[in-house]
Amino acid sequence: MNDTRIRHVVIVGGGTAGWMAATLLARALGPGVAIRLVESAQIGTVGVGEATIPQIRHINRFLGIDEDEMLRFVHGTYKLGVQLNDFGRLGDSYLHAFGDLGLPLGLTPFHHYWLRSHSRADAPGLWAYSLNAAAADENRFAPLEAVPDSPLGGIRYAYHFDASRYAQYLRERIAPGMVQRIEGKVVQVRLRDGDGFIESLQLEGGERVEGDFFIDCSGFRGLLIEEALHTGYENWQHWLPCDRALAVASAPGDRMRPYTQASARTAGWQWRIPLRHRTGNGHVYCSRFVSDDEATAQLLANLETEPLGDPRPLRFVTGMRRLAWSRNCLALGLAAGFMEPLESTSIHLVQSGISRLLAMFPDRQCDPQLVDEYNRQTRFEYERVRDFLILHYKATERTDTPFWRQCGAMEIPPSLARRIDLFRRTGMVFRESDELFTEPGWVQVLLGQRIEPARHHPLADALTDEQLDGFLADIRTLIGRAKNTLPPHEQFVARAAGRVAA
Repeated sequence: MNDTRIRHVVIVGGGTAGWMAATLLARALGPGVAIRLVESAQIGTVGVGEATIPQIRHINRFLGIDEDEMLRFVHGTYKLGVQLNDFGRLGDSYLHAFGDLGLPLGLTPFHHYWLRSHSRADAPGLWAYSLNAAAADENRFAPLEAVPDSPLGGIRYAYHFDASRYAQYLRERIAPGMVQRIEGKVVQVRLRDGDGFIESLQLEGGERVEGDFFIDCSGFRGLLIEEALHTGYENWQHWLPCDRALAVASAPGDRMRPYTQASARTAGWQWRIPLRHRTGNGHVYCSRFVSDDEATAQLLANLETEPLGDPRPLRFVTGMRRLAWSRNCLALGLAAGFMEPLESTSIHLVQSGISRLLAMFPDRQCDPQLVDEYNRQTRFEYERVRDFLILHYKATERTDTPFWRQCGAMEIPPSLARRIDLFRRTGMVFRESDELFTEPGWVQVLLGQRIEPARHHPLADALTDEQLDGFLADIRTLIGRAKNTLPPHEQFVARAAGRVAA
């Protein structure tokens, strides 16, 4: 019987995607599979992503990473959510906070009880029932698994970090001999006669790199998945119209906020991310509505601290490959698709792509049914993330610029239209399968963007007014007590992560 097991995996491209793939595959597959990573020091990486979501902590646990050590190396801080400013109306501000909202009663989600109480003029806002939001409001942070002596969940957090240093940190954690790095540029991709599988790569210096399975982390170019295998790209710019970004670092700010800030501008939005040694800033915008010079001026005018260099430009097309896996090639990172970083999903999509590959790891034949299932699950994930991002643009009441008028009037995918309509009519929102964003995430953005439900769930009427008031007051009390035990974020970072690594 022929041995069809995969023995040689070749990764094209380094950066966060390439080295995350190499690290996780080496740990999961062990010495029985040889892993080679081809990259060129002459080819830069995009590397603007500095914010993450809580799922990245699963990687750290799987790899046995010491969190404090990692944060020292990557100049990291902690993240409780994303503050969104001026998206609904000018002057609006709300937090998409990680973690729970209040407590459900039976099968009825908490926000229905809040909706019932919300009609009162003096009713506290939704975010009074989020521990993450309460901590973020006072720039406090510390890990907290659960609120003591209560059924409330604790702090759910992610990181802000230097993405290029995170890739370097992962690379240095790979056991010696598990991954071979090959310096060189790929000049030709040879396909096998008969089935069109990738057979080998020809490097600029003449070296030939053969493999059983290839992972494309070559960035927007898609050297393997697109240039060699021609899988095609699905353009989503009619829903997510921003097509350019500028990134610039500035000096550290006076306040080390434990959250990412995203502030809407005339034709896009600007990010602000606090690291220990600098502040990350960027402007994502639509070139049809604002010139590059004007976008640069807006970015620099809205920095809190002095810039540390000139803004670095980036052009992109939001969307995804029609096939993330084709034949014996899998695309990850920018080679698989691009979602603007409004909700910090880029690194997570790499992580989930690798996890999905490991769950479906093939033999050298790459069974078409397996490939189809991988692509189906990948499309589901990308489309649900896409819908969540579109919501930030579509659900706007801004009419002050042509860009925002177009966003508010645009047609949206039926999957998102159904979700908005259901929430507007009934207050109900449901998480589909294992999509990335949870019900509390959807509820916060829907309400934060001023989509008000016509009613709440009938089961929320089971409590008397006195019982409802007591239930809500108890949650606020517990959250307030827990929040007051947390130290200032900057103080915790200094104590936990210590000196910034060189």
